[in-house]
Amino acid sequence: MVGGGQGAFIGGVHRIAARLDGEFQLVAGALSSDPERAIASGRELGLDAERCYASFAEMAKAEAARADGIEAVAIVTPNHVHYPAAKAFLDAGIHVICDKPLTSNLADAKKLAAAAAKSERLFVLTHNYTGYPMVRQAREMVAKGMLGDLRVVHAEYPQDWLTEAVEASGSKQAVWRTDPKQSGAGGATGDIGTHAYNLARFVTGLELDSLAADLDAFVPGRLLDDNAHILLRFKANGNAPAAKGMLWASQVAPGNENGLKLRVYGTKGGLEWEQEHPNQLWYTPFGEEKRLITRGGAGAGPSAARVSRIPAGHPEGYLEGFANIYAEAARAIRAMRRKGDKMPKDVVFPTVEDGVEGVAFVEACVKSSKKNGAWTKL
Repeated sequence: MVGGGQGAFIGGVHRIAARLDGEFQLVAGALSSDPERAIASGRELGLDAERCYASFAEMAKAEAARADGIEAVAIVTPNHVHYPAAKAFLDAGIHVICDKPLTSNLADAKKLAAAAAKSERLFVLTHNYTGYPMVRQAREMVAKGMLGDLRVVHAEYPQDWLTEAVEASGSKQAVWRTDPKQSGAGGATGDIGTHAYNLARFVTGLELDSLAADLDAFVPGRLLDDNAHILLRFKANGNAPAAKGMLWASQVAPGNENGLKLRVYGTKGGLEWEQEHPNQLWYTPFGEEKRLITRGGAGAGPSAARVSRIPAGHPEGYLEGFANIYAEAARAIRAMRRKGDKMPKDVVFPTVEDGVEGVAFVEACVKSSKKNGAWTKL
């Protein structure tokens, strides 16, 4: 693991997710940009002293040279470190599992995609919401044509934790997320807007043509957006009219904790899913009653069942969604790199290409907003 040491949030989430199915063992880490904290963090987690590294560069070189070196690395740093860290491990022949967004800018994202292709190693991007069973169910239903031709897509992701200038108080999570040098050009758009956008793309399969964005930094002195309203125009699919969409991402919406929601409407019906009620998916065939599909329930299909662990009525959520991404990565590594087989067709995870598109989405939003919401091609 790179990053995720003392005082970090997402590193602990990744460690739990990686271990949940017994697929991965954490054996090495460069867990902080501060060498002393990096070593101390590794020792706290029980790593051997010789595999607690002061930097990711040192770790990539040393682990690549070991007979028992790591097979994969999880990168859970602030955004600006993703590119140099991921490239170092790809160049060393090591699979990469990286937190989102892919990088802090589009130029680095494109270079990283090229490096991944050259390395022929797996690159897994942890858009964890794609691992939720009912999100997989929604994707399956859209692919089967149960909604007909898609017309309207509405994604939203409101939070309230940055309603005040908590970065001024030294909050570690707020400081780097509101710093353009560490986060990149997008604030809420990069942190949570990319999740909402990726979720919409994952479920619908639609490709974005252009967008019109209105970004704001409502908190005085804040350098990056904390609220975004975005209109979306998707590419036409066959003879049907092109679908339209809306996306709202906010970190200054009091009363919202983690309100990721997706609504998809087509000529034959509609779907609604909320992250805070992840085991439920509402399906409404046009002209008929609204129906509740639950994880493990009678209406759930094989795509949801494959990534479910426990019986219906027992909640699965955030950690399990992350764990599903790690489990998919493990299946792919075993099949492709250990046995020389092709990756199983049912293995699904966000890729480096998805990451490039996410960064392009953020930069298009910033560009559009600077031009007073002008329509901007992705």
